[in-house]
Amino acid sequence: MSATSLPQRPYRRIATEEAFSPPQMLEIYRRILDKPDVDVGFKHLMGFYMQSPSERAQHIMRCLVDLDDLRLQHMDEAGVDVQVIGLTSPGVQIMDKDTAVAFAPVANDLLADAMRRHPDRLVGMIAVAPQDPQAAAREIERGVQQLGMHSVVINSHTQGEYLSDPKFWPIFEAAQALDTPIYLHPNAMPASMIQHFIEAGLDGAIYGFGVETGLHALRLITAGVFDRFPKLQIILGHMGEALPFWAYRLDYMHAATVKSQRYPSVQPLQRKPSDYLRENFHITNSGVAWGPALKFTQDFMGPDRVLYAMDYPYQYAPQEVEILENLDMAPQVRKAFFQDNAERLFKIAPAKPSI
Repeated sequence: MSATSLPQRPYRRIATEEAFSPPQMLEIYRRILDKPDVDVGFKHLMGFYMQSPSERAQHIMRCLVDLDDLRLQHMDEAGVDVQVIGLTSPGVQIMDKDTAVAFAPVANDLLADAMRRHPDRLVGMIAVAPQDPQAAAREIERGVQQLGMHSVVINSHTQGEYLSDPKFWPIFEAAQALDTPIYLHPNAMPASMIQHFIEAGLDGAIYGFGVETGLHALRLITAGVFDRFPKLQIILGHMGEALPFWAYRLDYMHAATVKSQRYPSVQPLQRKPSDYLRENFHITNSGVAWGPALKFTQDFMGPDRVLYAMDYPYQYAPQEVEILENLDMAPQVRKAFFQDNAERLFKIAPAKPSI
């Protein structure tokens, strides 16, 4: 089924985990990849896509750098009305601190320019350099107040360091103060974790990304981030990196671990882990066009916290739109999934009425 043959609908399809890369960033990546001590995860992630002659890699690299005709063509062919776009993983987080802090605003300005060219089609997420938390906080403020962006993308760990470390919490302070949700997007595993996954070919989106990003989200919960920043909102893709399906066991074993006093890092929290998932997280279905999983996640989270995403260009599968449209959802739930939740969370203006 093509986009033109999809059923008429009283809502827009807003895809909320779509990626781009400025060509300038790829040049920085090439210089990093030329170094003898390049990070193994980065080499297996962007090193592959940038150097492989495979059809998949060529498609991804061609689409990542385009914020105009090709991207809009693919959106139209898939029946996607709006993309919410973030800097592709690992963004600036693989760079040295000075380069990262300098380039994040460049990437944000380029994305803001594209938003101005296509105001009804493209929405941007603010890229930041966690290497300098204070600079990251300032860039969030600039992104909101000057660029018209209302969310942040952080590609999981930054060179093996996690946002659960309080040194990064100025980022959360700014995000909470400015009401900007943070999309916690996957990154390749750090070197300390990745080798056994590479051996089995499971280090990327097939499994490793979800394991690593799910770990990051749990670290935020168990570190007490949401007790300190109760209004902070985190977005997880790929059906919540499977955390909703673990909720019962997370609650049980967290309570048991606290009681046993087994780890100094696991202390009592104000709420259960599942409570934080329901109250401080939103989830997109990116890469998972599977009815039973979506239904469970909507039941667990509530239908107002689950959003549509395609994961373009890494998973450009127009047929998945038809799959999702054919799922048994109440009309108001379907509209919330495709449009309303994204408009509210990302502060996207409603569509102008056609004349």
